[in-house]
Amino acid sequence: MRAEPVDIDIVRDRSVTVTFDDDMRCEFPVIALRSACPCATCRGMRERGESAWPRPGQPETITILDAQLSGAWGLSIDWSDGHSTGIYAWEVLRRWWQAGLDQQMVIDPILAAPLADPIADPTADPANVGDRSATDVAR
Repeated sequence: MRAEPVDIDIVRDRSVTVTFDDDMRCEFPVIALRSACPCATCRGMRERGESAWPRPGQPETITILDAQLSGAWGLSIDWSDGHSTGIYAWEVLRRWWQAGLDQQMVIDPILAAPLADPIADPTADPANVGDRSATDVAR
Protein backbone atom coordinates (compact mmCIF):
# COMPACT_ATOMS: atom_id res chain seq x y z
CA MET A 1 0.00 0.00 0.00
CA ARG A 2 1.32 3.42 -0.97
CA ALA A 3 1.40 6.09 1.73
CA GLU A 4 -0.27 9.35 0.75
CA PRO A 5 0.60 12.82 2.03
CA VAL A 6 -2.01 14.29 4.38
CA ASP A 7 -0.23 17.56 5.21
CA ILE A 8 2.43 19.66 3.51
CA ASP A 9 3.97 22.57 5.40
CA ILE A 10 6.25 24.93 3.50
CA VAL A 11 8.45 27.51 5.19
CA ARG A 12 9.77 29.20 2.06
CA ASP A 13 13.27 30.00 3.30
CA ARG A 14 13.75 26.98 5.54
CA SER A 15 12.03 23.65 4.85
CA VAL A 16 9.30 21.50 3.40
CA THR A 17 7.62 19.10 5.81
CA VAL A 18 5.44 16.28 4.50
CA THR A 19 3.26 14.21 6.82
CA PHE A 20 1.97 10.94 5.38
CA ASP A 21 -1.19 9.01 6.25
CA ASP A 22 0.90 6.49 8.24
CA ASP A 23 2.08 9.38 10.49
CA MET A 24 5.58 9.51 9.01
CA ARG A 25 6.72 13.12 9.13
CA CYS A 26 9.58 14.07 6.82
CA GLU A 27 11.27 17.47 6.92
CA PHE A 28 13.65 18.63 4.20
CA PRO A 29 15.78 21.80 4.25
CA VAL A 30 15.21 23.89 1.11
CA ILE A 31 18.96 23.73 0.40
CA ALA A 32 18.79 19.93 0.30
CA LEU A 33 15.74 19.90 -1.97
CA ARG A 34 17.16 22.40 -4.44
CA SER A 35 20.53 20.61 -4.51
CA ALA A 36 18.78 17.29 -5.20
CA CYS A 37 16.36 18.57 -7.84
CA PRO A 38 15.11 15.50 -9.74
CA CYS A 39 14.83 17.17 -13.17
CA ALA A 40 16.88 15.84 -16.08
CA THR A 41 19.16 18.89 -16.21
CA CYS A 42 20.09 18.75 -12.53
CA ARG A 43 20.46 14.95 -12.61
CA GLY A 44 22.83 15.34 -15.55
CA MET A 45 24.94 17.85 -13.64
CA ARG A 46 25.22 15.54 -10.64
CA GLU A 47 26.08 12.58 -12.88
CA ARG A 48 29.00 14.65 -14.21
CA GLY A 49 30.12 15.39 -10.64
CA GLU A 50 28.87 18.97 -10.73
CA SER A 51 26.64 20.66 -8.20
CA ALA A 52 23.11 21.36 -9.41
CA TRP A 53 22.95 24.31 -7.04
CA PRO A 54 24.38 26.82 -6.49
CA ARG A 55 25.67 27.38 -9.99
CA PRO A 56 28.45 29.87 -10.72
CA GLY A 57 27.13 33.40 -10.58
CA GLN A 58 24.02 32.48 -8.59
CA PRO A 59 23.35 33.60 -5.01
CA GLU A 60 24.09 30.99 -2.35
CA THR A 61 20.70 31.45 -0.72
CA ILE A 62 17.56 29.79 -2.00
CA THR A 63 13.87 30.16 -1.24
CA ILE A 64 10.65 28.67 -2.52
CA LEU A 65 8.60 31.16 -4.51
CA ASP A 66 5.69 28.82 -5.20
CA ALA A 67 4.79 25.14 -4.93
CA GLN A 68 2.04 23.12 -6.57
CA LEU A 69 0.81 19.58 -6.27
CA SER A 70 1.57 17.51 -9.36
CA GLY A 71 -1.54 15.38 -9.29
CA ALA A 72 -1.27 12.69 -6.63
CA TRP A 73 2.34 12.04 -7.60
CA GLY A 74 4.44 14.77 -5.98
CA LEU A 75 5.32 18.40 -5.48
CA SER A 76 6.55 20.89 -8.08
CA ILE A 77 8.57 23.82 -6.74
CA ASP A 78 9.41 27.21 -8.25
CA TRP A 79 12.76 28.35 -6.82
CA SER A 80 14.15 31.85 -6.30
CA ASP A 81 17.01 31.08 -8.73
CA GLY A 82 14.47 30.74 -11.56
CA HIS A 83 14.50 26.94 -11.66
CA SER A 84 11.12 25.17 -11.73
CA THR A 85 11.25 21.92 -13.70
CA GLY A 86 11.69 19.18 -11.08
CA ILE A 87 8.85 17.21 -9.52
CA TYR A 88 9.61 15.80 -6.08
CA ALA A 89 7.77 12.47 -5.97
CA TRP A 90 6.28 11.49 -2.61
CA GLU A 91 7.85 8.02 -2.82
CA VAL A 92 11.29 9.49 -3.46
CA LEU A 93 10.99 11.97 -0.58
CA ARG A 94 10.11 9.10 1.78
CA ARG A 95 13.08 7.08 0.55
CA TRP A 96 15.43 10.05 1.04
CA TRP A 97 14.10 10.56 4.55
CA GLN A 98 14.33 6.88 5.51
CA ALA A 99 17.89 6.70 4.16
CA GLY A 100 18.91 9.87 6.02
CA LEU A 101 19.86 11.62 2.79
CA ASP A 102 18.03 14.83 3.74
CA GLN A 103 20.82 15.57 6.22
CA GLN A 104 23.66 14.31 4.04
CA MET A 105 22.49 16.39 1.06
CA VAL A 106 23.00 19.55 3.11
CA ILE A 107 26.60 18.52 3.73
CA ASP A 108 27.32 17.09 0.27
CA PRO A 109 24.67 17.57 -2.43
CA ILE A 110 26.43 15.04 -4.69
CA LEU A 111 25.16 12.30 -2.33
CA ALA A 112 21.68 12.92 -3.71
CA ALA A 113 22.68 11.47 -7.08
CA PRO A 114 22.01 7.78 -6.33
CA LEU A 115 18.37 8.44 -5.45
CA ALA A 116 17.73 11.34 -7.81
CA ASP A 117 16.14 8.90 -10.26
CA PRO A 118 13.53 6.92 -8.28
CA ILE A 119 13.25 4.25 -10.95
CA ALA A 120 16.99 3.70 -11.41
CA ASP A 121 17.47 1.25 -8.56
CA PRO A 122 14.31 0.35 -6.64
CA THR A 123 16.22 -2.38 -4.79
CA ALA A 124 18.92 -0.06 -3.44
CA ASP A 125 19.78 -0.81 0.16
CA PRO A 126 19.77 2.42 2.19
CA ALA A 127 21.49 0.61 5.08
CA ASN A 128 24.80 2.21 4.25
CA VAL A 129 23.51 5.63 5.33
CA GLY A 130 21.17 4.67 8.14
CA ASP A 131 17.49 3.97 8.47
CA ARG A 132 14.80 6.05 10.09
CA SER A 133 11.53 5.02 11.57
CA ALA A 134 8.33 7.03 11.41
CA THR A 135 8.94 8.26 14.94
CA ASP A 136 12.50 9.49 14.32
CA VAL A 137 11.62 13.10 13.54
CA ALA A 138 13.47 14.99 16.28
CA ARG A 139 16.43 16.96 15.00
